[in-house]
Amino acid sequence: LAAYGLGTKFCPTRVIRKQVPYATGSEDVDTMLSGISANLDKLHALNDAIPDPELSAAMTRMEKAGRSIAAAVEQTPDKARSIDRFARYYLPEVIKLMTTYANMEKNGVKGGNADQILTATTAKAFENQLDALYSAEAMDISTDIEVLDGILKSQNLT
Repeated sequence: LAAYGLGTKFCPTRVIRKQVPYATGSEDVDTMLSGISANLDKLHALNDAIPDPELSAAMTRMEKAGRSIAAAVEQTPDKARSIDRFARYYLPEVIKLMTTYANMEKNGVKGGNADQILTATTAKAFENQLDALYSAEAMDISTDIEVLDGILKSQNLT
């Protein structure tokens, strides 16, 4: 007992707190969402480093869609499976491409129109990924509306 008292006095217990940005109940989903968040933070920083207004607008769209995707998966972790390719391939690849582009800009090398087209297309792809996450809910709502409309018509309430 005395040894414990002396030990805690000279070597106090050290608690290290680690902030966990996501707590969906699935460690795999939390890891995926943390990776997406880190990549979106990189995209944001790259956006600040690239002066081209068209590229910047497209990158802003990508970041907004990406954060919305992460929020949707955080709310419904079952959707993580449908964004696996986005999280593991598309987003990291975009970061790689934009990093290369930012380095070229910094070194005075100008990219061509292909970079702008690629970025605009990629922004649309991010938005389509977000839309795909909600397509099942939209279908359910559509079906519910049709059923309700049918009930109301059958009871002469419309």
